[in-house]
Amino acid sequence: MNPIHVIGGGLAGSEAAWQIANRSVPVILHEMRPERKTDAHSTDSLAEMVCSNSFRSDDAVNNAVGLLHEEMRRMNSLIMAAAERHKVPAGSALAVDRDAFSADVTTAIEAHPGITIERGEVAGLPPTEWDNVIIATGPLTSPALSAGVIELCGEDALAFFDAIAPIIHKDSINFDKAWFQSRYDKGEGADYINLPLDKAQYDEFISDLNEGEKADFKEWEASTPYFEGCMPIEVMAERGPETLRFGPMKPVGLQSPHTDERHHAVVQLRQDNKLGTLYNMVGFQTKLKHGEQVRVFRKIPGLEDAKFARLGGLHRNTFINSPLVLDETLRMKADPRLRFAGQITGVEGYVESAAMGLITGIFAASERLGHSMNPPPATTAFGALINHITGGADAKTFQPMNVNFGLFPALAERTKKKERKPAMSKRALEDLNVWAKGLNA
Repeated sequence: MNPIHVIGGGLAGSEAAWQIANRSVPVILHEMRPERKTDAHSTDSLAEMVCSNSFRSDDAVNNAVGLLHEEMRRMNSLIMAAAERHKVPAGSALAVDRDAFSADVTTAIEAHPGITIERGEVAGLPPTEWDNVIIATGPLTSPALSAGVIELCGEDALAFFDAIAPIIHKDSINFDKAWFQSRYDKGEGADYINLPLDKAQYDEFISDLNEGEKADFKEWEASTPYFEGCMPIEVMAERGPETLRFGPMKPVGLQSPHTDERHHAVVQLRQDNKLGTLYNMVGFQTKLKHGEQVRVFRKIPGLEDAKFARLGGLHRNTFINSPLVLDETLRMKADPRLRFAGQITGVEGYVESAAMGLITGIFAASERLGHSMNPPPATTAFGALINHITGGADAKTFQPMNVNFGLFPALAERTKKKERKPAMSKRALEDLNVWAKGLNA
């Protein structure tokens, strides 16, 4: 049996390869690192998490991304299994020790007898003899492959900037000012480190963000829009002095044990590794120059002597105009041997990217085996995402999208507002089970 080729060893590509191989179809996974590096990755491991260590909410009843977690688990997701083995405290969210997680995925892929890993860049479009290909190269697709895809699509690629948050050594945080607590005491109740600011400190912080030196853009990057879900903190500050207080620095649901005073704003830090020695600054993606980051962030109470394991950064992400160029099984209309998976399709987030890898792997393997390839119902989280990127969104205004209940069809019966999301989740899992049973028909 001819192998299926998967290009890209990120979360989507790793998941796709796993799903294909587990259906007894041979797969070759192509990863260009370490031969060719990217602007954002720092290792040559598979499924490296670049921006954050969080898979966001794990609530499968009231949250669409939590529902997507559960759907992936039910479909034997490698990414979800590894995340579960390496999770760290994060309230009601699922966050992981990113290095241990990536190492786990890499080990699993390397050990699978049905998967061959080939290191090196696939420069340009895949060779014509590759008759079943998944392109899961992510938002940092190499220029040669990007150029080939764009030429084939006949449409210009769309692009946006993505920003990375700093990571801090826990032992450099001043706990005379900081304290452990989850907002509203969710999860274990004390999963985040909190740093309080009074009004004067907050005002100075906003001023520093506005006046601090930012990373320079190249000429071709100047008009690239930011993605709303990963906005640099300075851009949020530019939208108004109160924006951050109603965003990542909102003080509600948090109270320091050191004082009875109400906080004007709070910075939260989330555990980034299993040992609990590293914490990342939640929502603090930044384009400040490195020296400015150290100067400004050390003014935050509790971070006066902060040591940074990694400073924030900015990179350019690209995605294709999926509603225009992909069919309902994520094949390119202009060349159906090519499928796309992950962030390059216009889904946003680790979970959504891996989910599209999972589904695309199933599609590709089913095609090779001669099985039916009906997409999952639009009532499922899988189906809602696929429907959005392959036709539900307007091609003229297409932008990256996280999974949310707004993408799901309305319930057939009128339901009270508080019961609506649980009802949608229940329907989704029931419909997924029916779809999964019919996969090999």
